[in-house]
Amino acid sequence: MNDEQTLRYTRIDSTAQGGSRFVEAEISLAERTLAVGVPAMSVGGMPSAAGVSFLRSAGFDSAPHPAPARQWVVLLRGVLQVTTSDGEERRFGPGDLLFVTDTEGAGHTTVAVGAPPFEALFIPAGA
Repeated sequence: MNDEQTLRYTRIDSTAQGGSRFVEAEISLAERTLAVGVPAMSVGGMPSAAGVSFLRSAGFDSAPHPAPARQWVVLLRGVLQVTTSDGEERRFGPGDLLFVTDTEGAGHTTVAVGAPPFEALFIPAGA
């Protein structure tokens, strides 16, 4: 295992023009032993606040909306297609990590793709 690794994720940011866009980012990972007797693992910090939510949906097709809060979205099941206000579309599936920060302006749309259910964790990130 490497001493230093990174975890790639996608962030949705607000633009100065009141829109939204995708930004590629990384979390630094470092090898750490979390408990005696457990093999070392790659660990990285994710800024968060209290109040993790689990979401399950049979499907959805949202109108353009800003994020209700700065939050991590961890996809667990299903595929979501997100379109930012600049017209770029991306699909995210199980294991994908998305950091949504476009809390003002035009926001983005989210459409469920494929068979339900769709499941995700929403982890508030604070200010």
